[in-house]
Amino acid sequence: MSLKHLGKKESKRKKTGTRILDKIIRNESNIPYGSDFWNVYDFMYLDQNKLPVLKVLEIEIPSSSKYSIESKSMKLFLNEYYKKSFKSEALIIKSIKQKFDAFIEHPVKIKFIKKFAKEPSSVDLNKYKLVSTKKRKLYKFSGFRSICPVTSQPDFACIFILCDESLNTAWLKKYLMSFKEQGDFHEQCIESIYSKLYEQYKPKNLEICGRFQRRGGIDINPVRGNSKKKLFGNFRVFNQ
Repeated sequence: MSLKHLGKKESKRKKTGTRILDKIIRNESNIPYGSDFWNVYDFMYLDQNKLPVLKVLEIEIPSSSKYSIESKSMKLFLNEYYKKSFKSEALIIKSIKQKFDAFIEHPVKIKFIKKFAKEPSSVDLNKYKLVSTKKRKLYKFSGFRSICPVTSQPDFACIFILCDESLNTAWLKKYLMSFKEQGDFHEQCIESIYSKLYEQYKPKNLEICGRFQRRGGIDINPVRGNSKKKLFGNFRVFNQ
């Protein structure tokens, strides 16, 4: 995979607009439903009076899209808006959405947010002592670690698992900890967890959510499941 920015030293860039963006081809997946929630914490633009406004931008990219966007290139692209003036928030959203829709060849959802959804109530898997999990209970595994496949920098997350089958607790913890030296993007980590649990237990209902820590002012939070109605919205652990 050839990327323009990730893992490379910055030099004076001549490219602007969508030419900055890097397109990533998704791996083929049989997972029926999913979305990637991107939270952009440092989005700045100018209002109609040319005054700076700093807001949090939410971008939802469906997992059914053939392509996604590399995060560093997205940050560089969105950073250009700090010097652009808009008469309304709707015009900003329209501007970004049109460009992203065309770039990944699939509709995305974009909005400004003032507050994240509340973290759902869950059972702490790290401290869980029973041999098996309980059916249809939400479990949270803290301290998930993986490695960026390009830069080898670590990524950290909390993983949420909802399953209508009982899972072996020791096996599940060991499997989630096995990612700590594995090089995968956030989305692929969550898809791998979903696929492994589905292959092992064949549940009728399974949903996996990764709430990753931000890097470079952006976090990416994939949700994958086999139910059209998603349990997980765009919440933050610690709501910050």
